Amino acid sequence: MINPLAKVASQLLKEPATLQFPEEREALEDNYRGVHKLDMKTCISCSACAKICPNDTITMVDTETDAGTKKMPEINLERCLFCALCEEVCPPKCLILTKDYSFEGYDRREFVRRPEELD
Repeated sequence: MINPLAKVASQLLKEPATLQFPEEREALEDNYRGVHKLDMKTCISCSACAKICPNDTITMVDTETDAGTKKMPEINLERCLFCALCEEVCPPKCLILTKDYSFEGYDRREFVRRPEELD
């Protein structure tokens, strides 16, 4: 059995595991899936993303654009599984999952992102 004092001493010599967030960021894998990003100019309002979402996270809402009113995805990050099915099924590839993992809020409504907020 290891002497408890020796174990404590070995831990004291190690670097701290805590990052100074947000100045320091965790290194992410290439396949990491974070917050969604939407290119509103290339979205064709097909609603394929909303149809394939297994958790009913995406709803299509009316959005004002330069070309008039279009239906675009609104995403509830609180319900999202970050499975990336919406990204895979999007024909123009306008909806992608970024590596951004910093989304926080004091109210549950802050986790619902309108299309304008996903740009």
